[in-house]
Amino acid sequence: MIELRDLPGDDPLLLWTAQDFRAGVRAWALGDAVAVACPDVGRRDRIAVRGSAETLGELLQRIRPEFDDFHPWGDADLVPRIPGLRLAGTFGWMDTGGPVPPWAQPDELEDLTDEAEITAFLAEHHPHSFAVPGGTGVTRWVGLRDDDGRLLAVAADAWSTSTVASIGGVATRTDVRGRGLARRVCGALTARLSAGRRTVSLLVDLENAPALRTYERLGYKLRRVAAASYAG
Repeated sequence: MIELRDLPGDDPLLLWTAQDFRAGVRAWALGDAVAVACPDVGRRDRIAVRGSAETLGELLQRIRPEFDDFHPWGDADLVPRIPGLRLAGTFGWMDTGGPVPPWAQPDELEDLTDEAEITAFLAEHHPHSFAVPGGTGVTRWVGLRDDDGRLLAVAADAWSTSTVASIGGVATRTDVRGRGLARRVCGALTARLSAGRRTVSLLVDLENAPALRTYERLGYKLRRVAAASYAG
């Protein structure tokens, strides 16, 4: 077993999964392999992994009796090579530690407290959002409105840690185009969350080209990751 201070400080995926070692989090090291298990982070029970495939395969089998239902995840070129796993899918982890774009306007965000309004907005415009009002680790919602008070976009501070902030639940009205709503809400929230932290992160569907372009324009860098389950 290892503690938070022993985790590689250059890997935000491990640090994010560790969730500041809240209740239920455990971590191990074996040779060059590191694994961090956390229940209910990003709506999944996850094990973040780093190291050589063979050693990780041995480490994951050692902890399997207690964590058989957890989903190992890590770099997309690593996870499929780990013995004893079955690939579940690939997606994108994006993060930025660089300067916030000068056009980002955190003051234009409204702090949202009406959970029913947010829930209805997500149901219409982003029904598969991982971040939902009242969900574990979802601490704050922000949004943009038009001059008539109509909600245009929302985003959440979700599963952030002391060093790695995280944005989730990004949704914009599907009947409004050409205002750069996702860019505005994410840029402004990135500016808010970056203060005092090493990086700001988010998860993205690799097939969602518009989202990838939006986040790249905000300075986010793409890291392809994969999730798996125990085989057999």
